[in-house]
Amino acid sequence: MTATTHPEFNGQTEGLDVAKAFAEAIHGKTVVVTGVNRGGIGFSTSEAIASQSPAQLIIAGRNLSKIQECIDALKAQFPEVHYRPLQINLSSQQSVRTAASDLLSWPDLKAVDILVNSAGIMLLPERTISEDGIEMHFATNHIGHFLFTCLVMPKLIKATEGSPKGATRIINVSSASPMVASMRWSDLNFEKKTRDLPETEKPSYQMHTQWGTEDIENKSYIPLEAYNQSKVANVLFGIAANKRLYEKYGILSLALHPGVIHTELGRNASPETLAVVKEMIGQGVFSYKTLGAGASTSLVAALDPKLGVGKTGAGGENYGAYLVDCQISDKAHPLAVSSVEAEKLWELSEQLVKERFAW
Repeated sequence: MTATTHPEFNGQTEGLDVAKAFAEAIHGKTVVVTGVNRGGIGFSTSEAIASQSPAQLIIAGRNLSKIQECIDALKAQFPEVHYRPLQINLSSQQSVRTAASDLLSWPDLKAVDILVNSAGIMLLPERTISEDGIEMHFATNHIGHFLFTCLVMPKLIKATEGSPKGATRIINVSSASPMVASMRWSDLNFEKKTRDLPETEKPSYQMHTQWGTEDIENKSYIPLEAYNQSKVANVLFGIAANKRLYEKYGILSLALHPGVIHTELGRNASPETLAVVKEMIGQGVFSYKTLGAGASTSLVAALDPKLGVGKTGAGGENYGAYLVDCQISDKAHPLAVSSVEAEKLWELSEQLVKERFAW
């Protein structure tokens, strides 16, 4: 398996240090980061990128005032960078299409070198369906990013002209979910009881029991499992994208687990779930990273030139599909890194956005 340039980078490595190590991959480039707010890793990722003089840094999020707050904070540190706001609600396909159209219309934006799909929602207590008829975690965390990425593809393809193979990248910020979960193909919107699912689609009872879920067999909607499915989709999307883009254009897509960071991501969680999380931290099941360390694996995935060497099948079925703690991981569930599952997801995603993509 291809190694990274810096095997010494780990879960405590700060994003700013990663950016400094790969300054050449940032300088003069145009980067888009979704899901940027002051208390999240989208901001710390943007901060690290801004530190190394990109040509343009496009800050995307739902709330324009929060985006401007982020831009103001970044400008105070790195005033020479050209920042640009982009409003996007990833749960709405119409909003995604408007945002992509806005980006494509900017006459001075010739290309996008790196797209970091960092936005996400987690642990909605009640099953919620988007305006497009899709379970909200899946609609926001996967379908919104899938559609946005595909629509702005002309700018990514443009960036490959004269660039080394693998330098232009699509980075999908996933989670630890691909280590323990897979897709729920027969029940995307969580309408069936767990006991009625095929065996291959049933969730990990042990994990959900640990998280405080009771009577799993008779539950249809489990907040953590809805989140898990969307995060598995982040990995599979990248695998299917590589098949279409890497050999033809040199665009590389990678997914990653950023670690556990104390951000607003868990703001929708129930008090009971938050109590369980607190208990697990006390037991040492996991520990929080700093915001800066939470950005570091995204930055390694986006910038390390060694990850762009070779073919997307080298060293295994899905080379470089999933990184953890700044290094390539082999801990993902087989179905979360399967090319067959990835193709199935691509076809489903095109159906859900009612558009086929070919470049």
